[in-house]
Amino acid sequence: MNAYDGATAVVVGGSIGGLTTALLLRDLGFSVDVFERTPTALDGRGSGIVLQPDTLRWFTERSEQHPQDLSTSTEWVQYLGTGNEVVHRERTTWSYTSWGTFYRALLADFGTDHYHLGEYACGFDQDEQRATVRFVSGREVTADLVVFADGITSTARQRIDPAAALTYSGYIGWRGTVPEKDLTDDTRELLRNAITYTVVPHSHITLYPIPGEGGTGPRDRLINYVWYRNVPEGPELSEMLIDKRGIPGTVSIHPSQVQDRYVDEMRQSARRMLSPAAAEVVEKTETPYVQVVSDVRASRMADGRVALIGDAACAARPHAAAGTAKAAADAWALSAALEEAAGDIGAALRKWEPAQLDISARLLERVVDMGSRSQFSNTWTPGDPSLRFGLYGPGR
Repeated sequence: MNAYDGATAVVVGGSIGGLTTALLLRDLGFSVDVFERTPTALDGRGSGIVLQPDTLRWFTERSEQHPQDLSTSTEWVQYLGTGNEVVHRERTTWSYTSWGTFYRALLADFGTDHYHLGEYACGFDQDEQRATVRFVSGREVTADLVVFADGITSTARQRIDPAAALTYSGYIGWRGTVPEKDLTDDTRELLRNAITYTVVPHSHITLYPIPGEGGTGPRDRLINYVWYRNVPEGPELSEMLIDKRGIPGTVSIHPSQVQDRYVDEMRQSARRMLSPAAAEVVEKTETPYVQVVSDVRASRMADGRVALIGDAACAARPHAAAGTAKAAADAWALSAALEEAAGDIGAALRKWEPAQLDISARLLERVVDMGSRSQFSNTWTPGDPSLRFGLYGPGR
């Protein structure tokens, strides 16, 4: 008999990290329910994800879906100068997916019978035997194990480590996608088989191809980008984060809701600052959006029968392309610890926590340094191996 047959688990947060956790817990024998705060199916705003081994592991080891159906890949990493000249190029293969493509694939494996939308978790209590999650709807759910995968604004993190607060980096990321087929021939050819950077004083942009809604073919692919730009904390940032409805944001402003004057300025600056290829992608984005680049790290990830994973525990700047990989790594390590503990959930969480805290500390230290080099000290050098992607270290 499986040690967790008959055991129950609640996963708060139905995004990629939460779904990966739910699938792995179900494989251990838990009866799992996932609760997502948004009232409708998630869409990810078209964002791209660099696929690292931990992120993709569910599909390489457990799923009947094929990883190649969910991803695109490129063979080069290149840096373009402001005249589209290639200032550095090296052969390095990376694979990518779109947030929506990957989310839908995980949800297809988990199913929707135990996936609950429109439930915002606002608190929890526990004793030695069970944990109970409270939702703003008035619903309460009790389980043997509760995992909070509720992202950078996690309410559980505030309970488990009240001192863990978001720290603004000093810059924001403009994000967006453009259909590859809508680009000029020269730009499409330059970008199609590479992850591409343009580095300018106090700023840089990263671009790569991801699957579109129709699939991974040349007529379906999108060029995804993140353009990092400095915005001082205070009134300038606060004003920028008021959307068209007059609602202030804290972590992002959704597509179609960024004030037009900021979008206009961003497009004009792209023409002035970036390589022509990167500028074309930025200018052709119909609905760019803003992501506030911040860091937060909890000093604890486990409390009795309650765990934090992914961005709920540690949200780090995107420069190492390790956010979804960290969430998946947390989930796989938790599954392994639970399996080894043979039913003792508290012991499993205590054993699981130290290594995951160490991974998050090292990741956060590295991406803060990477961001400082690109946005402030201007020491981001094309081809520097210390700037490569990787959860566990550059290129790893």
